[in-house]
Amino acid sequence: MTRERVLTLLRRFGPLAVIVILFVAAFASGVTDHLSLEELRVRGTALQTFARERPLLSVAIYLAIYVGSVAVSLPGALILSLTGGFLFGPLGGGFAAVTGATGGSTVTYLVFRTAFGDVLRRKPDAFLARVADGLRKDAFNYLLTLRLIPAFPLLIVNVAAGVANIPARAFVLASLLGMIPSSFVYAGIGAGLGHLFAQGGPVTMETLFSPRIYLPIVGMGVLAFLPPLWRHWRKQRQTAPLPQPLDEK
Repeated sequence: MTRERVLTLLRRFGPLAVIVILFVAAFASGVTDHLSLEELRVRGTALQTFARERPLLSVAIYLAIYVGSVAVSLPGALILSLTGGFLFGPLGGGFAAVTGATGGSTVTYLVFRTAFGDVLRRKPDAFLARVADGLRKDAFNYLLTLRLIPAFPLLIVNVAAGVANIPARAFVLASLLGMIPSSFVYAGIGAGLGHLFAQGGPVTMETLFSPRIYLPIVGMGVLAFLPPLWRHWRKQRQTAPLPQPLDEK
């Protein structure tokens, strides 16, 4: 194998290898166990004190953890969004959460676009390839819709966007705008966690999120999906063959 070939493979798959190693190391070391409401309850007072005394450093550490967690695809984005509100308030926490989520998503998108974009695009029957086809047709609006609906996992959307090789500018802007509503809602909930922790009762995801909280977020995503759906329907009508007149007898 030539030196140029080795360098090409390293550039293509090196970032993905780093992501996989960090993912395995995070689970093996038990880091993921600390991304929980119980951990936030135990360390909450100390974390808030540190955030008040060193706000800039706290935000920098928070963003590094958030970006790294999303980039490595650790299951803790929601907890981190709640933590942002808990530490920095509903406004500051919302800005910090959406920045961290967008940054981590961008890393994943770039890694998979570099490593597997060409390979997966050659398989039109694959699920990711079908999603990627929709992204290519109307990248910004399609991605914005997916971001507005929190039910779509970050990893799937990020990988599909990389496979589709959509412009980085469209990816970052649509991700940023699309995750603003849910990020600020979660930060607002997180800002009230201190009162719930002080009561001493059990605090679970089920007690934090009720239909009146998540249904409006889903509704925004459905509304955002209507314009591209309308354009698709109009295009189908325009390209449909006209009915032929019946032959007169």
